[in-house]
Amino acid sequence: MALKATVFKVSLQIADMDRAYYNDHQLMLAQHPSETDDRMMVRLLAFAMNASESLAFSKGMNVDDEPELWDKTLSGEIDLWIEFGQSDEKWIRKACGRAKAVQLITYAGRSVPIWWKQNEAALARYNNLTVTNIPEDAVKAMGQMVGKNMALQINICEGQIWISDANDSVLVEPEILKGE
Repeated sequence: MALKATVFKVSLQIADMDRAYYNDHQLMLAQHPSETDDRMMVRLLAFAMNASESLAFSKGMNVDDEPELWDKTLSGEIDLWIEFGQSDEKWIRKACGRAKAVQLITYAGRSVPIWWKQNEAALARYNNLTVTNIPEDAVKAMGQMVGKNMALQINICEGQIWISDANDSVLVEPEILKGE
């Protein structure tokens, strides 16, 4: 029997001073059985970093022709395609061909510099691609904040992101490997 996804209720209060975006979001976030708490929180962080009224989680991690997180226009065009992990160049080429902007968010700690060294030259040609690494210590700290019902405040200013709940605050300083 296949394991079912775990569903989390998330209340996000986002204050993004870098983009002048201030809004509250009520989310139902599904965690695939093979997904860690750390990875789920990276997805939530990516949502906060790019929040808009039209940004949405897609059908899931195992859908070949969709990103895990995307922003689509009313006509179905993909404005923003967000992927996670250390994708191969073939997958990134596909995403860059289908979307106006693509973000790849890495979070795997010590393996990221090795992956980046192997892929930097091949990925340089994609002008609509941004690659951002989330430091391992921040990922681990965010993973400790997971609960079935989460109320999180996210403040973004000058590239620094503070994530707070009733008990803790975590500072995330994303490292831009490619792009803006």
